Amino acid sequence: MLAEEVAVLVCVTRQKTCERLIVEGARMAQELGAQLHVIHVAKVGDNLLGNPSESEALEYLYQISKDHGADMTMIRSNEVAATISAHARKVGAVAVVMGRLPRSRRMAFDVVDDVSARLSDVVIKTVYDEEK
Repeated sequence: MLAEEVAVLVCVTRQKTCERLIVEGARMAQELGAQLHVIHVAKVGDNLLGNPSESEALEYLYQISKDHGADMTMIRSNEVAATISAHARKVGAVAVVMGRLPRSRRMAFDVVDDVSARLSDVVIKTVYDEEK
């Protein structure tokens, strides 16, 4: 990878609502003149294709990624934050876009906090899940 190449990395789960993360990442990438990358980290042992709605959601997100000129990488790992962080470094990410639950519905220390601690020199943009 050339040193002057920069990227925005979007982290998605197996939910169609992650489309909003890709849209935000695409907006940021365009603003920064950066490449757009999308990643989904599946825990080892997760059956990706066993749940029809989850596999449909991943297919949908793959298409949305493609529509925005991004590649979508799926990696199996039980170390989600470490895997996201390593991939961010690999693609030259200057920003990472992640979804987050409202404070009232999340754990005290979550994956976003973990990634943020590992990538202190990278902008971490959180897009909050709307309260239902």
